[in-house]
Amino acid sequence: MANLVIASNSKGMSKLDGSVKNKVYDFFEKLAADDTSAKLHIEPMKGAVDPRVRTGRVDLYWRAVLFRIDDKQSGPTYIYMGTWPHDDAIKLAERATLRVNPINGTLEGLIGESAPATPAQEQPVSPPVQKPAASYLGGVGYTLSDLTDGLGINAALASKAMEASDESELLEAAATGLEWEGSALLELATGFAIETIRENHGFATKPVDDSLDDDQQIIAALERPASKMQFAFIEDNEELRRVIEGGDFAAWRTFLHPEQRKYVESDFSGAFRLSGGAGTGKTVVAIHRVRRLARNNPDARIVLTTFNATLAQGLKTDLKALDPGLLLAERPGDPGVYVGGIDALGRDVLNRSGDAAAAASERVFRHAIEFGSKRTSSDAVWREVAQSVDSGLDSIIATPAFLETEYVAVVLANRVTTLEQYAKVARHGRGVRLSRPQRIAVWKLVEAFRRRSQMDETISFPEVLALAAEALRVRTERDGSYLADHVIVDEAQDLHATHWALLRALVAEGPNDLFIAEDSHQRIYGSPVVLSRFGVKIVGRSRRLTLNYRTTAQNLHFAVSVLSGAEYLDLEQGEESTSEYRSARNGPVPELIPCADMSAELEAVATKLKSWLVDDDVEPESIAVLTRSQDERDRFVRGLSERGVSARAVDKNASTTGQPLVMTMHRAKGMEFSRVVLAGADEKHVPSPATLRNVPDEERAEALLRERSLLYVASSRARDALVVTWSGKRSELLGAGE
Repeated sequence: MANLVIASNSKGMSKLDGSVKNKVYDFFEKLAADDTSAKLHIEPMKGAVDPRVRTGRVDLYWRAVLFRIDDKQSGPTYIYMGTWPHDDAIKLAERATLRVNPINGTLEGLIGESAPATPAQEQPVSPPVQKPAASYLGGVGYTLSDLTDGLGINAALASKAMEASDESELLEAAATGLEWEGSALLELATGFAIETIRENHGFATKPVDDSLDDDQQIIAALERPASKMQFAFIEDNEELRRVIEGGDFAAWRTFLHPEQRKYVESDFSGAFRLSGGAGTGKTVVAIHRVRRLARNNPDARIVLTTFNATLAQGLKTDLKALDPGLLLAERPGDPGVYVGGIDALGRDVLNRSGDAAAAASERVFRHAIEFGSKRTSSDAVWREVAQSVDSGLDSIIATPAFLETEYVAVVLANRVTTLEQYAKVARHGRGVRLSRPQRIAVWKLVEAFRRRSQMDETISFPEVLALAAEALRVRTERDGSYLADHVIVDEAQDLHATHWALLRALVAEGPNDLFIAEDSHQRIYGSPVVLSRFGVKIVGRSRRLTLNYRTTAQNLHFAVSVLSGAEYLDLEQGEESTSEYRSARNGPVPELIPCADMSAELEAVATKLKSWLVDDDVEPESIAVLTRSQDERDRFVRGLSERGVSARAVDKNASTTGQPLVMTMHRAKGMEFSRVVLAGADEKHVPSPATLRNVPDEERAEALLRERSLLYVASSRARDALVVTWSGKRSELLGAGE
């Protein structure tokens, strides 16, 4: 049987219609079964630049362009570069080349272009004649030799990159190169050292192994990390069909950046934290890592969880797309991969805890409790007890937000059951200091909250999580067992104390126990936590992704500017920086539209949406209008309708096709769109006055950080075009410039 390798830049595939893609699939099935079949017409090319190139008949009109590699051990391997009409395929194949880069050992395949120029040490290239100050890369200290001799970048591309006068021109140059070349140029733009770039891409220290013949060199090069950015072995027919039907080869499923692949494939001695800005691929890494762990051990009990049910459904959908054959578990603790929002995870753990739940209740509440399946309306109950109980607590503190956070972060997190314990417990991370009389007052309200919940036969989500965590501890104390072998957490920055208590109790501390993907800049819920306080030790096992795959460089610059001047801390209280964030894509500069009043703003947004909707290449549902509140969302839906634009409000329901979407900034978390309007970005709505109104002075800075993060999340949803509108005075979070 022949082996099949797909190239990510198979330029002819995305333009093929469905009927032709089906024929390509049939061609590959026959090729894998018997590559000597006369019906395939696998033919060498006379006069071709590369003797390995072949064409194959897909049908009378379409031909595939491939390279054939022969190896005694692995047999024939065909590297597929694309499908074109017959005459075009012949012309492209004649100039197609495949080689191992002599500087870094990466396999390079080019279609429709002349062979890559030999690096500068073999074929010198004169530096471009220009003023040194005009060179963007020259300005940060790089030379042409760094690009060619140091990294192995094609000499013509290297010269073009050195001529770039700004980041935009450099991005244009990077887009014309191979995948690894573009990535390396982006790292150069952020000032990375040559050796760091080589390490990040897994470049070979000895590019050529003289003991191997040419074809064996190519097979060996296919296994190098940077090669896997362009080439991927296809393991079976099902994977082949998914790749072909993906059109653009669903790149995130098949081709990973070497840094991403490293975190997918590495084994860690304990908990590992992967941070990174919006769009850097943290979720992609998490999903691929789940698949890798499951394939290594089909009996493994793996938990994949995230902040809420909506995000969890997205993870499950992507996991199925990556590997439809993966075993999904119905309950945590069953073999396979359990995927669920973390609150649902807590509920499912508690439901299967048996008599351990009763023992946990004694530890958390000091007595067994009776509760139904209903969840406590925490905000309403806290408000009621604060008003009805004569606690003596200052009104600025006795708010639902403060009391709920205190209950979760201090009482439940520390398993506090008595006033004496609460009076002495350390309140790490709480901005407001409490005197002993104030703690006594808070405890009165805690007891009133619990009594009210018992009367209503309800239990809050954090209480479910606290009970589930304690039940897991009881289980481990009894028989030494744990419910999971591996736990992977996405969007971890928004999890609170009892979430982390549950996650730590799920899996024994040890190799590959917890994999945590998070971005502290995107924390829009709750208060910061320190992982070590929950037994999650990640010292020395923390890395950051910086290359954005979603957002254009222009949109990324705007989003990052929202964070400017604010100090963010990660889950270990280290400073979180945006200095190395970069994007691989170019696009228009975000458009900022000031409006005189709400009517003018609605008109401006309607006009912008109409201009996008006339473009046949823009799907209506890829357009989103994001607002700060639900009231604003509904106002824009009505206002747009009155101006001839039919848009759909999105709440907890799934988005639909055929219409632009209008949703709150919170709801847009985890989503992405081609075009985004950030509406109502004025001082009356951003930051939200309602959110800040009753916040104690000591916690105001933290609340403002969440508002800033929310605007960052919203502005980083846009892949291509970003428009920001406001009426009246613009939000202070947008800064003073344009």
